Amino acid sequence: MPSMRAIRFHGPKDIRLENVEEPVCGKGQVKLRNSYCGICGSDLHEWTTGPVLIPKEPHNITKAMTPVTMGHEFGGVIEEVGEGVTHLSPGQKAVVRPTIFDRKCPPCKLGYEYCRYGGGFAEHVVAPAEHFYPLPDNISMKSAALIEPLAVAWHAVNLSPFKEGDSVLIVGGGPVGLCILQVLKMRGAKFTIVAELMESRKKGSNDFGATHVLDPTEIDIPEKVRELTNGVGADVVFDTAGVEKALDGAIGACRVHGTIVNVAVWEKRPSIRVNEMMYHEVKYLGAALYDEKSFTSVIEAISKGQLKPEGMITDVVGLEDLIEKGFKTLLEDRDKHCKILVDPQA
Repeated sequence: MPSMRAIRFHGPKDIRLENVEEPVCGKGQVKLRNSYCGICGSDLHEWTTGPVLIPKEPHNITKAMTPVTMGHEFGGVIEEVGEGVTHLSPGQKAVVRPTIFDRKCPPCKLGYEYCRYGGGFAEHVVAPAEHFYPLPDNISMKSAALIEPLAVAWHAVNLSPFKEGDSVLIVGGGPVGLCILQVLKMRGAKFTIVAELMESRKKGSNDFGATHVLDPTEIDIPEKVRELTNGVGADVVFDTAGVEKALDGAIGACRVHGTIVNVAVWEKRPSIRVNEMMYHEVKYLGAALYDEKSFTSVIEAISKGQLKPEGMITDVVGLEDLIEKGFKTLLEDRDKHCKILVDPQA
């Protein structure tokens, strides 16, 4: 059997570049030559404190378990299609929707389809054909690696009560925050206020069109947001930081009857000012992953030029440099980076 290189998770702080068997394309499957894969914040959480989502026991659908190949923000070129696959063909560019679903459990029956295939940190991947979406010629492979996080943002905005003309606060100007900013700008937000303390991410927020970028180390965020909104507060707050102090500011900045949407993975359990949320009747909801409509809507928006995400990319590294120049850089030198892509073929 031919082999390929892949980044495999064995345990916390134990991720290895290994030679593994190249996957074989079977009936109803597609084999992809991966072009680029983004490093997600959840990948960093797995490396530092995992396994979080990575299964210790055989997954009930895929049967995969540790060690597994990481990476879920990726696209590439189709190399082979299995018997029965008619909507895709070799040579096509495609992006992978990595959520796993069985179509049998209650969420799937409700249409949510959240039951997860990874594998983008490898030279090739094989998965069921229904996970692959062909890309228009005008979408670059680098943009393809940003479709997944943009779908997370699109879905979060869909779940929220946001409407055109609203004032919005985004807590955190990292990749997810910038994706949400782009979606909100596209959909007609009146004010897009970003709270961020890192210089590079403040610049990124300005570059992507935030109307105001506030540094919480210099400004009282709730006070300034109310000043900017004529004393009302933000209609919707998107929290992408997952830090207690930032959540305190989000609660104070949200208007009466407003909504806070959590799009962050928290490492520590927070103490929440529930009384203030109650008296102001603020709604708090969580947003994770996305549905198929969000995924395909992002593809269409990029193709039409409504979303132009490549400005988030700050570096591209090979598989052999993923730990030192990818994971460690994003954890230890975040002020210089936003989105780092991995080129599995380099």
